[in-house]
Amino acid sequence: MARVLIVEDGPELRTLMEVRLRQSGHRVNSAASGEEALEMLTGKDAPDVAVLDVLLPGMTGLELHGWLRRDPALARIPVIFLSSRIQPADIEAGRRLGATYLTKPIVISALNRAIDSAVASATADTGGW
Repeated sequence: MARVLIVEDGPELRTLMEVRLRQSGHRVNSAASGEEALEMLTGKDAPDVAVLDVLLPGMTGLELHGWLRRDPALARIPVIFLSSRIQPADIEAGRRLGATYLTKPIVISALNRAIDSAVASATADTGGW
């Protein structure tokens, strides 16, 4: 299964996603902010996929996405955005960045499908191992 980084400031939702994704066989690390996520990633192997809340305190998920894309070691990580913003313009903004955009409240089965799809696409793009 996948190595998943969750960046979500809501502790209840973050814990729920951690537990449910681990039950699905994923290895999960999480952070409550973009800054914490970047610190966590420094010097470590990149996750297979990052699940980013769009509306984070301080650095937004969109800004974190930009930081990931500028770092050669992290640039190819597929991103899934989570947001309570459901306006078509918001969803399109996330998709223009090449990310999957899921709305809250999150459906864990949809998140699992998005993770599986993102990892499969990333593996196909790089020729796999």
